[in-house]
Amino acid sequence: MTKLIAHSSSALTGCTEVPGDKSISHRALIIGAVALGRTIVRGLLEAEDVLRTVSALTALGAIIKRSGEEWLIDGVGVGGLTAPEDVIDMGNSGTAARLLIGLLATHDIRAVVTGDHSLRSRPMDRVMEPLSLFGATFDAFEGRRLPLSMHGAAEPIPVEYEVPVASAQIKSALLFAGLNTPGITTIIEREATRDHTEKMLKNFGAEIHVEMAESHRITIRGYAELSGREVFIPGDPSSAAFPGVAALIVPGSEVTIRNIGVNPRRAGLFETLRDMGASLEIANKRILSGEPVADITFRHGPLTGADIPASRAPSMIDEYPIAAVAAAFASGQTLFRGLAELRVKESDRFIAIINGLTSCGVPVRAEGDDILVEGLNGQLPGGAKISVNLDHRVAMAYLVLGLGSEKPVEIDDATAIGTSFPGFLKLMRGLGAKIDSVES
Repeated sequence: MTKLIAHSSSALTGCTEVPGDKSISHRALIIGAVALGRTIVRGLLEAEDVLRTVSALTALGAIIKRSGEEWLIDGVGVGGLTAPEDVIDMGNSGTAARLLIGLLATHDIRAVVTGDHSLRSRPMDRVMEPLSLFGATFDAFEGRRLPLSMHGAAEPIPVEYEVPVASAQIKSALLFAGLNTPGITTIIEREATRDHTEKMLKNFGAEIHVEMAESHRITIRGYAELSGREVFIPGDPSSAAFPGVAALIVPGSEVTIRNIGVNPRRAGLFETLRDMGASLEIANKRILSGEPVADITFRHGPLTGADIPASRAPSMIDEYPIAAVAAAFASGQTLFRGLAELRVKESDRFIAIINGLTSCGVPVRAEGDDILVEGLNGQLPGGAKISVNLDHRVAMAYLVLGLGSEKPVEIDDATAIGTSFPGFLKLMRGLGAKIDSVES
């Protein structure tokens, strides 16, 4: 366990980049593994979660290797995966686990999938239930959690399924199952979720269509012949959130982050910060590998409370811990609505926000599935020791809080930060953040 402590810092300044987008990295590896020919990936996030996906796909027959700054994937084609010789361990990555289970659901092979303590506590029935409709069978711990033993369908059946909750993971798992299923698989979403999977599948040659009306209807034709591509992965907006918000709350700061993914279905935090009056300058917009990318400059300035609707949750579901930190530094109340999904992330982030802010002297309370933060207009006491429960985003959020609070904020274990943001500490220190290791 590595303890870190963040102290009140002078102005943060600089121009930097954050690691590649985790969601897109997983998808580039998975789709490249079932494409024909070679896929070349630039900007892959080389963090623990993504490297678990590399190991899993290698165990299933794909050839994946690093060459300089690029990752090369020699795929096996749709339907070409082979049975693994050992248990597949997805570590802490719920995204990778659910997407992989979807991919395997329509391959006639057996596999056992597990993860670390945190991942084994998270529900898998939300993908197991619809994937069973294709013909896959599952035997999971207590019926709904990892470890699970599965056998993909020998003769998969195309499915039409309405996703009951806003979840890009469920949608993507079903799309990956549909790749090796005859005919048309249809997924219906009540709320739009991140669409990286649809964009990338189309880029690789899949026949996929999206109809946008009152609901989103996504169809994919099975047995597609995907072809290897060159893929550029933009900087992860979820990672950019931490140095970005740090610049907003530390007086005198100005930080520019280049090459951030600004897909509208991932940009909810930026919209929320603007609702709070944050100074954000978005420049150099362009499209790379089908994804919108831009450079964003974050400048310190006054923040005000805002009412954040539940409809924004799908586009910022991973950013609520750091958004709550921004709200704590604002003047007035910020109400975050519709946060039930936070209870089943890497940790119970709903409770992590309530308990962490309270321990740092911020008035905050739960109202059903909503969280109300009473902003302290930049005058935060801090002084807490936070138990992060192996949650990387909680760990980074409270370190950022400590940079602007009166007293230091300590986290009990920084180990999990490496699952999504290797180099976080070096990057933040390079901007001027005062974050120290704590001697045991």
